[in-house]
Amino acid sequence: MAGAETLTAMYDAMRQHFGPRNWWPSLAGDASPAGQLEICVGAILTQNTSWGNVEKALGNIHAAGLMSVEALAELPREQLAELIRPAGYYNVKAKRLGNFVSHVRDAFGDDISAFLARPAYTLREELLGINGIGRETADSMILYAAGLAVFVVDTYTARVFGRHGLISPEDDYDGIQEFFESSLPEDVVFWNDFHAQIVAVGKNFCKPTPRCQGCPLESFPHNLEEF
Repeated sequence: MAGAETLTAMYDAMRQHFGPRNWWPSLAGDASPAGQLEICVGAILTQNTSWGNVEKALGNIHAAGLMSVEALAELPREQLAELIRPAGYYNVKAKRLGNFVSHVRDAFGDDISAFLARPAYTLREELLGINGIGRETADSMILYAAGLAVFVVDTYTARVFGRHGLISPEDDYDGIQEFFESSLPEDVVFWNDFHAQIVAVGKNFCKPTPRCQGCPLESFPHNLEEF
């Protein structure tokens, strides 16, 4: 099968196994400004930690009534660090969060929705200019918070599709992203769920030590040697 057909077949197999993933979850509701901000905050907090730990940190911010650009920008860094402690690397992440909300505030006041309501390319370039925000974090904000079509690439993406021979160990983030975006129809909802399905496979089956039995992608040709 050609790349597009293979990817579609793999997506169908994952979705049949896991069902729709309804990702990215938001305590505030993803259509609200608070929900959009929460997704952005979560994208920063999820670096190098589990989602369960991120949920605890987000819960702390909500419980303190601080899920707004204004509140987070004005909160002393040491207090912010304490709130997000469950997410790990809390001093580093507090600095990154501070950089992000300060940038939003300088550019658009406290209006996170206005900040996100711009073309994906413009938004991505601006996000990548903020210290502490890399490509995966920026793209997660663009896809899940802004609702714009960009395919998010992470470690799971490289591992799953590398083992299935669709990408190589030498492919970088941009190369992998280009492969998906050029092979699949541009659709925010589709790309949203596709990435979530990949994460589910990566967490449950395609781990550093793979557990292929029962994986929805087990029937597709795969080679575990290089990944």
